[in-house]
Amino acid sequence: MSILFFLIAAALTIGVTLLLVLPLLRPPSQTDAGEQDKRLSVYRQQLAELEQDHATGTITSEQYRQSRQELERRVLEETAGGAAPAHSGRRYPSGRTAALVLIVAIPLASFLLYWMLGSPLALVHPGAQVKETEGAPSYDHQSSAGLDALTDRLKQRLEQNPGDGAGWALLARAYVELGRHGNAVTAFEKARALLPDDAQLLVDYADALAMARGRKLEGKPEAMVARALSLDPRNVKGHMLAGTIAYDRKDFRTALTHWEQAQKALPPETEPELIRELASNINEVRGLLGLAAAQTPSGGPAQAGRPPVAASGSGPAITGTITIAPGLAGKGAPTDTLFVFARAVEGPPMPVAIVRATKQDLPFTFRLDDSNSPMPARKLSEAGSVVIVARLSKSGEAMPKSGDLQGVSRPVKPGTQGLTLAIDSELP
Repeated sequence: MSILFFLIAAALTIGVTLLLVLPLLRPPSQTDAGEQDKRLSVYRQQLAELEQDHATGTITSEQYRQSRQELERRVLEETAGGAAPAHSGRRYPSGRTAALVLIVAIPLASFLLYWMLGSPLALVHPGAQVKETEGAPSYDHQSSAGLDALTDRLKQRLEQNPGDGAGWALLARAYVELGRHGNAVTAFEKARALLPDDAQLLVDYADALAMARGRKLEGKPEAMVARALSLDPRNVKGHMLAGTIAYDRKDFRTALTHWEQAQKALPPETEPELIRELASNINEVRGLLGLAAAQTPSGGPAQAGRPPVAASGSGPAITGTITIAPGLAGKGAPTDTLFVFARAVEGPPMPVAIVRATKQDLPFTFRLDDSNSPMPARKLSEAGSVVIVARLSKSGEAMPKSGDLQGVSRPVKPGTQGLTLAIDSELP
């Protein structure tokens, strides 16, 4: 355990403690004006989007009036809440008590959590092992700055002991966490020379090499993925990457085979977000092949402790193709984010289903169903009539901004197939 690590850990703990304690030690005052301005800014953005929808005919005048009244009511409540009466002084002692509790509890809790969950030797001792789930190192408890410093120290140790394959693999994955894919490729190459038959190492190396090449999996990354699957036919990440390679080549049947293999091999502790993403990919490809949405798998140890994969993918879907008008094709960059979402004709303007791609994917074939819903309580199958919106965002954010390119469909029902929508306007 290095002194450097202790210093970083102590600095982070003190910093977090101060952030939480200082507000409790200050006497209560009126609502911070800057904080209120931020909330009001959000309402202004919502109002701007509402006016844009009304101007383009996406919503009726009556819906615009009702939505605007609701926004105005929320703004009034917000500003009224800011005019809080002067504090009475009786809360201040209790705040000070809470601060004292936090000063003791935060460092103690940090130490206990690190003692139970941390792997301090993994970044400072060659050959140390890190607990992994499908090859993903548990670095979340480190700050970016702290991890950067510790990876540099590990690299120095490995230069003195270059025969440690596990250490080079650990260093490479740390570089990936930091987004330093070029450095990760170099470290992975050294690890691969020492551990040539490690399937997980091969797929992690392929992924890092693709990222360093601008997300291109063709060539050497593809060969490493194939080699990894020959060594470990149930490797989840290997099947997911192989499915992506096949999808990019429009070989949808091969993509479906790999993604379904990945779904079957998911461990019980898999994050729900990854489960939903994989299920969405599978149902999208099944739709492109003219197949019904996948049914909920039953039984099996892989299903324990996680929600059904395909339950959210059931229900009627809307499929179609997004194109761009010739006059707008030259605007923007290939990496601009493409959002395709369904919004209910009647009700709040928030999407009931959404998928994301990039401009370079145009013409883009999409499928929207319940598995794409950002809010489980509001599903496409329950929305009635919806409009499909395709938006090219320079900022990468779904919130519309000046200069974004957009197209809006006529109202359609869930179950509509083969819709064609052109991006044909630029937001002012």
